[in-house]
Amino acid sequence: MNRQISRQDFRDAMARVCAPVTIVTTDGPAGRGGFTATAMCSVCDEPPTLLVCMNGRSSQCDLFLANRRFCVNVLSDAHRPLAGQFAGATRDMGERYAAAQWQTLASGTPVLSDAIVNFDCAIEAVHRIGTHNVMIGRVVDLRHGGAGTPLLYADRAYMQPTALGS
Repeated sequence: MNRQISRQDFRDAMARVCAPVTIVTTDGPAGRGGFTATAMCSVCDEPPTLLVCMNGRSSQCDLFLANRRFCVNVLSDAHRPLAGQFAGATRDMGERYAAAQWQTLASGTPVLSDAIVNFDCAIEAVHRIGTHNVMIGRVVDLRHGGAGTPLLYADRAYMQPTALGS
């Protein structure tokens, strides 16, 4: 028996799921963009592939799709203010990027210099599911950053993990 799940019930349930906080960036012929995302996960390791979900109504959606590349920058707890800026607290893209140090890897997409890890990706496929685009990215380069406590998102708030056994 299928129960009708409301949008709000689903959103409230998903708020209980803990997720890593990332900034997804792009740069290329269509321009530079970036947004904060928690909808990211690995797909497979042969070839190394991950996915990122992006709202199809975002003003940046066409930019990402035209550039055909993105970088997933996994944030540490020290990046809370930057996560807020890329989530929309700061509208101007130049200001967002000016708030941190960036470099580039294989694709030329900006990577956050002090991220925990950076996954530089070429878009292999895009699937529209409801309101969102699921971008499948083949990892063309990656960089292990410095140590840091990962920034997580659950119950509609940023948080840090606690040490196991404490």
